[in-house]
Amino acid sequence: MSNQLPRTERSDARDNRARILDAARAVFGEEGLSAPMREVARHAGLGPATLYRHFPTKQALIAEAFAEQRRACHAAVRDALADPDPWRGFRGLVEQICELHAHSRGFADVFMTAFPEAMDSAADRERTLFAVGELTRRAQAAGRLRPGFVVDDLVLMLLAHRGLHEAPPADRITASRRFAAYVIEAFRAVPEAAAPTPLPPAPRLRLSRSPGTPWSGPET
Repeated sequence: MSNQLPRTERSDARDNRARILDAARAVFGEEGLSAPMREVARHAGLGPATLYRHFPTKQALIAEAFAEQRRACHAAVRDALADPDPWRGFRGLVEQICELHAHSRGFADVFMTAFPEAMDSAADRERTLFAVGELTRRAQAAGRLRPGFVVDDLVLMLLAHRGLHEAPPADRITASRRFAAYVIEAFRAVPEAAAPTPLPPAPRLRLSRSPGTPWSGPET
């Protein structure tokens, strides 16, 4: 009997930790990082004491909850840098980052915000932005990315992209992909699409009526 107790306690602790992380991803994913820890505990069906026993600080919980997304972000940057076509790599990176952000408001906040207590997150962001800067230089050298583009423009894009989280979840991914497509075209040095054909001039209208009679429309 005594041999079973430690294993049961360890199993319960693992289950509680997993429940907390699932709850954190759900709560922070929909409400952002401003959601209180007690809401995470409530969503997990656990008491606050259990939550703080596993994660003493909110920053520790956030770092662990979004570790997978951070790894996916790093992989996206590595793949983009490895692409022999820097513009294709840049375009794919924009699409993948928008996709990650669309799935989780919390991850969007993690990407854009550096907690003083979470230096690993701040360092991750700085490394990511440095790598993106290298990718943009390659795409500009290839003549595909606007010469005036700077990495801060990508940050501004992501700030605007966060607004999509006000849309219903069912519409969020589709809206994100449209947003990414428009932004990519705005960043492109030479748009692929031809300029639109000018519309013919509007016909000149002349009123065919005499004073006191109703208007019968334009003459053709």
